[in-house]
Amino acid sequence: MTPQEAAAFLTDHDNYLILTHVRPDGDTTGCAAGLCRALRQTGKRAFVLDNPGVTELFAPYLDGLTIGSEFVPETVVSVDIAAKSLFFEGAKPYLDRVDLAIDHHPSQEFFAKQTCLDSKRASCGQLIYDIVRQFASVTPEIGEALYVALSTDCGCFQYSNTDADTHRIAAELMDSGFDPYPVNRKFFRTKTLKRLKLESMLTQDMELRDGGATAMVFLTQELIRQVGVDERDMDNVSAFVGQIEGVKNGITLKETEDGYVKISLRTDPGDLNASAVCALLGGGGHAAAAGGMVKGSINQVRQAVIDAIKKVRDG
Repeated sequence: MTPQEAAAFLTDHDNYLILTHVRPDGDTTGCAAGLCRALRQTGKRAFVLDNPGVTELFAPYLDGLTIGSEFVPETVVSVDIAAKSLFFEGAKPYLDRVDLAIDHHPSQEFFAKQTCLDSKRASCGQLIYDIVRQFASVTPEIGEALYVALSTDCGCFQYSNTDADTHRIAAELMDSGFDPYPVNRKFFRTKTLKRLKLESMLTQDMELRDGGATAMVFLTQELIRQVGVDERDMDNVSAFVGQIEGVKNGITLKETEDGYVKISLRTDPGDLNASAVCALLGGGGHAAAAGGMVKGSINQVRQAVIDAIKKVRDG
């Protein structure tokens, strides 16, 4: 579907349930909030499925919008979800019931009945903006939610996915009337003391490869307990690895409580295709930012990532 067709679809249906992905970030949360508010503005009945993974950093954007499994929807929409493996536990009953998927990942699996996809967009928030402005007014609340989606997915306009269109849409969202300063301070200039301690300890045990061009850090359950961090403290922890001078490829391996390791890989443009690497490990994403979940110990997954990088480099 084109954005125009998606807007027509949303106008023609009602009783919406909007799904976000597991370990929700700013893009999926902001998209869900913005879309839900836009639908309600036009008189539609719309809710976001309650996702227990939403951290206190993003939760305020969903205030008054969420609902549990007691709601029986007519229309199910997913935002920023590329694969069925990204459905959180409470969303799994809807695996085969998604009527419309709105996404920007080139690794999209086309699990929905209809899909609106633009893999050239820096964030799904840009695509949601293209859709909702065709049938609703962009209020300050909608504008701020979509600005969060956009700005967090392009690292406050620092990542390689940022282009002129990214800045144009950010400006248009700011024109809706919200104040961007507290948003930018909250998401890009504020860190908890625990987060700073965590970054310090990750740096101490960092593994540098390829002459310092590749850096790997290991977020073990033992380290998480030792520092006492929560999900907010660990949000987007993979981004700081690439801030080190000389590092082109930043890899974060995070051990989960149920025997998996979450992989986050960020790369410089043209150096290494992050999506190709993660695809070999059952994940996906973008050329410059991708991830996945692998069963095994952190040492096993470390070696699997090293092997996958070598395979992609060797062609």
